Amino acid sequence: MENYSTLDPATAKRLPEEAQLQLQQLEQVLRKQWRLGENMVLCWAPDPKGLLTLVVPHYFLGNFTTLDATSGGEGDNEQFIREVIGGSPLKTHDQMFAIAKRLGVSTSFIKLDEPLGSDKSLLKAADEIISRYGISYVESRAVLLFDIAEFSLYAPFEQASQLNSLSYSMNSAYNKLHREGVEINFARTTTGDGYYVWNRDVGPFPDLDLLSFLLLVLIDNAVARREASGHTVPVIRSAYHIGSHYELFQAEGVNPTLFSYIVGDVTIKLARMLADAAAGQVLLGDFEACLPDVADKHDANAFIRTAIKELEELDNLRIVGQRLSQFTLQPGSCGTANPRPQRIIDKHGLEQMATNLTFSIALGDTFMDLGVPTP
Repeated sequence: MENYSTLDPATAKRLPEEAQLQLQQLEQVLRKQWRLGENMVLCWAPDPKGLLTLVVPHYFLGNFTTLDATSGGEGDNEQFIREVIGGSPLKTHDQMFAIAKRLGVSTSFIKLDEPLGSDKSLLKAADEIISRYGISYVESRAVLLFDIAEFSLYAPFEQASQLNSLSYSMNSAYNKLHREGVEINFARTTTGDGYYVWNRDVGPFPDLDLLSFLLLVLIDNAVARREASGHTVPVIRSAYHIGSHYELFQAEGVNPTLFSYIVGDVTIKLARMLADAAAGQVLLGDFEACLPDVADKHDANAFIRTAIKELEELDNLRIVGQRLSQFTLQPGSCGTANPRPQRIIDKHGLEQMATNLTFSIALGDTFMDLGVPTP
């Protein structure tokens, strides 16, 4: 039996050998249904002799949602699909048959030598595997975009050095927060001259922690630029936004991988925000989302103030051995009493709003300014 598995290695280690063999058999059949990405698994349900799956061609969802426009609907089909693929693909039998009926397709059966049973850890592991053979929808998640300024003007070796430097700043920010008990389960995908970055976890705490992560990346990058020579450390543009997106897993050869990429409203808006941004500029999108332990939704101004407070409360936070302190927002910046929103019109003539972020910090006895002053 082929041993390849898209199951996270850490998860696999926690399962008994018998369970791992069950999952290997499950994945072997899934790959046949997936057919190199020709099909996708929308959802599944355990069965006494195996499991039920709902498998459709990769173009099916696009055709199904297009029916809204051709039939004069108001997005009912798209909303239904989002509900189906939002969250876990694990469903009950009744849900499976109701979904199949609405879509006009049939369920498929996968026979296993041993059924998955009701063990929660095994079902969770199977759900993790199956999700990589489909597509998911997230209604609200914080995402970052880092873009290296004037990237195309540098020599290939300089480009590689700058991407490595930015990657190191992200890893460094992660480690600093991790040591302080702030977990950022971050994922990233390259844009060629930068990265989209998001927290795999969803909710108010992950959204806020990702903004704290952004601030530390900016500080680490600024320190590196101050100490570097040549063009080995990038000048970056960056943006933070909260919105919806779809998530798909990348294929490598004939199998899905552990790595995903995202596309949707949040990534589109981030790209538009930075299309004409100045080198070193930091922008926060026009969004409303929940903060931890707060019922009402708040905008970017409340988010940045809370993220700064979170970092200020980390007493042992150090950058190049110096204590990080004295966050000060500059006049007109996001988070101040009178922020000045920016109206951005992209190359397609589409308009959106964002707020510029400029702040200063103290590292020991050294003061640093970050961002580009608000016009």
